[in-house]
Amino acid sequence: MLTSLALTAFGMGLAGGPHCIAMCGAACAGIGQTAGARSTSAMSLFQAGRIIGYATLGGLAAASLQGIGWLTTQSAAIRPVWTLLHVAAVVIGLLLLVQARQPVWIEQGARRIWAAVRGFQQKRGRSAPLIIGALWAFMPCGLLYSALMVAALAGSVAGGAVTMALFALGSSVSLMLGPWLLLRLPASIRESGACAWLAWP
Repeated sequence: MLTSLALTAFGMGLAGGPHCIAMCGAACAGIGQTAGARSTSAMSLFQAGRIIGYATLGGLAAASLQGIGWLTTQSAAIRPVWTLLHVAAVVIGLLLLVQARQPVWIEQGARRIWAAVRGFQQKRGRSAPLIIGALWAFMPCGLLYSALMVAALAGSVAGGAVTMALFALGSSVSLMLGPWLLLRLPASIRESGACAWLAWP
């Protein structure tokens, strides 16, 4: 079962390439651009950090699901909370499906976070992309949450970690290629369209 889940997560990462580029490609390019001549190295470190962060989150998800599952069999008081958690997840998923976009409060929060990320990278230098990549696991992303649900079914902390690491590896293909191409476009094109809202330095 673990092999099937891991392959599913890896396939989700590969197939979700267009989504990943649309949602995070410009931000990843910004990390490379801020690094200047070390752009390729910075983006590689960022992807390594993503794998570490996603694997950690996957292990925690698997452990949490096991723990909550055990609690639901031991205490009747927890069952309504567990049910409401599932209902909330379904409602959020339906809203995303109907609106075809993230809620405004999530998008505004993401912009504020990105401004802080750019400042952090400029201060920390070479180690910043690795740290930012590890923290990327906490960015709001429907595809990431879907993969996390798959990892939670792995049945063990190690299984959840491996599943999410493979998802990160699969999605890193697009998140390396897309920004690499974007950084090689003329500045006039790069600063228009999808990249304009990020206000690159």
